[in-house]
Amino acid sequence: MQSSQSITTTWTTVCTLEDIIPNTGVCALVNGQQVAIFRVGPDQLYAIDNYDPFSKAYVLSRGIVGDRNGIPKVASPIYKQNFNLKTGECLDDSTVTIRTFAVQLVENQVQVGFS
Repeated sequence: MQSSQSITTTWTTVCTLEDIIPNTGVCALVNGQQVAIFRVGPDQLYAIDNYDPFSKAYVLSRGIVGDRNGIPKVASPIYKQNFNLKTGECLDDSTVTIRTFAVQLVENQVQVGFS
């Protein structure tokens, strides 16, 4: 018999939904880590690492939000590599992936989760 371990997610409120203009991102310091949070359309939220591995700068929250073949993505403001907002995979170099985070909206509060 295998034992199952419960993974606990700790949620941190970072802002209200209105603090993020649709189709843009913001940066929040959560548990000592810079997290880029994106609002796509009226209320779809994504959270990824703010660190751009190509430029070695914390800038992804300032990237250009869009989509590629229906995949929500952000283009780095430095060298323009595109990252899948759902998976963190670089759409221009499949060998590079950045961390993604759980994100939820509770009573109009945007929360980022760490496991």
